[in-house]
Amino acid sequence: MTHYTHPQDAAQHTAWQQLIQQRETMQNFRMQDAFAADPQRFQRFSLNHDGLLLDFSKNLLDDTTLDLLMQLAEQSQLQAAIQALFNGDPVNASEQRPALHTALRRPIGDSLVIDGEDLIPQIHDVLNTMTEMVNRIHNGLWRGYSEKPITDIVNIGIGGSFLGPQLVSEALLPFAQQGVHCHFLANIDGSEFHELSSSLDAQTTLFIVSSKSFNTLETLKNAQAARSWYLAQGGTEACVDRHFIAVSSNVSAAIKFGIAPENILPIWDWVGGRYSLWSAIGLPIALSIGMSNFKELLAGAWGMDQHFQEAPFAENMPVILAMLGIWYSDFWDAQSHAILPYDHYLRNFTQHLQQLDMESNGKHVRQDGTPLSYNSGSVIWGGVGCNGQHAYHQLLHQGTLMVPADFIVPVVSHNQIADHHQWLYANCLSQSQALMQGKSHAQAAQELRDQGLEESEVQRLAPHKEIPGNRPSNTLVLERVCPRRLGALIALYEHKVFVQSVVWGTNAFDQWGVELGKILGEDVYQRLTKQAPSSETDASTQGLINFFRNRHRG
Repeated sequence: MTHYTHPQDAAQHTAWQQLIQQRETMQNFRMQDAFAADPQRFQRFSLNHDGLLLDFSKNLLDDTTLDLLMQLAEQSQLQAAIQALFNGDPVNASEQRPALHTALRRPIGDSLVIDGEDLIPQIHDVLNTMTEMVNRIHNGLWRGYSEKPITDIVNIGIGGSFLGPQLVSEALLPFAQQGVHCHFLANIDGSEFHELSSSLDAQTTLFIVSSKSFNTLETLKNAQAARSWYLAQGGTEACVDRHFIAVSSNVSAAIKFGIAPENILPIWDWVGGRYSLWSAIGLPIALSIGMSNFKELLAGAWGMDQHFQEAPFAENMPVILAMLGIWYSDFWDAQSHAILPYDHYLRNFTQHLQQLDMESNGKHVRQDGTPLSYNSGSVIWGGVGCNGQHAYHQLLHQGTLMVPADFIVPVVSHNQIADHHQWLYANCLSQSQALMQGKSHAQAAQELRDQGLEESEVQRLAPHKEIPGNRPSNTLVLERVCPRRLGALIALYEHKVFVQSVVWGTNAFDQWGVELGKILGEDVYQRLTKQAPSSETDASTQGLINFFRNRHRG
């Protein structure tokens, strides 16, 4: 055990108080001037690790700021917290358990003993089982009820059992194995199930039910619908086990559903849903890209784990990203953060980070239950470039809100068409440049004069064409989107989230707000389907229930 104790309120740290003063000092700081004064600014404020380049030079940052942010990390006992995370200490204080998603990518031969058990052999036993399953399906040896080989995989899960696997499977589509197509079913909306099932053949479809408890409402309802659909399409009860696999810790419930014990893969309680794609929850990933590529994904993440543990804070990618996020959230009052991947295959990266970040850092109390005196967490939003340039980038450039942004782009495209990728890469760089550089009133006015406009018209239009600039951004460049680089990229953001939770003193591994919605949902469902007294709920909810019931009476 590391004996890590959660430190004092972050605002009480000396570095925090100095950062308040530094914020005042930086009030008139202009990035453009900083670049002009320091030709080495890019070299000094960028990091390169294992095929990932992080350029953080376009930030409201100087040497003093960076030093104070690193001091804040040190005063928050970050190094001890990192050791506690990797050693298996109960960093999830409210549920008194470790968060050991990093153990899932440790190489065979490592050892991690928790409560007298070495977890690494158990983890690799599951990887071996996954390998056997994947090989059987890819080689056409796993047959459906009519003896036809499996051609379609449907992953039924929600939250972390859906977002992570979907992100990776789609991001690594160029590595997909021929003959097997992966689909994802999450929403309880019957329209989604209808649209998906109408394109499938029950004879050649295999469902993976991913639910730690095997009673998550949306997942269980969709699994039941899939079972009914399978039987209605000609499947038999005797062959249910040929068409259903479970990833769950509730083995008895999965068996009761009709899934054979040998088709049930474990998920441990020390793996949170939003950190679970590295586990058997990642089976659809392995089925899509093959087991060797899945292991490359794990290797990339493990490389980032080692960097996170070993690199000095000022040269540590997750620490840099995390502390910059705190700088803007708590000292510049930024309330959101844009994630802008310039790659079609990474189009769902923002969705995954929304859950990872907002579910982890959406907390209002510290680990000891005391309320926060500062902001925690940001609204994560964004989407694929260049589409956003013709939509919400306008707000980034000329809006009144500060919105820090992360641009993510590969150097090499998997599908080179003429000069498309050069233009894509150029657009990515020019957007971050424009956010930093902006356009002054004088520049806008001169451009209008050069167009031959009258001075009165110049003065009328110039304010509208002025762009403030000085808007912060990071740029993450991948050599290309491949399993190893993607694994490192996802792990980078996992650790960024953890670092922020350590500084804020919050728990990145529980989600009690999500649980409340589930409980209330069950009550509302009972009121929708049965006559229940209205005095126990608020008038708004009861009025909406009555509206629904009245419409369904007809």
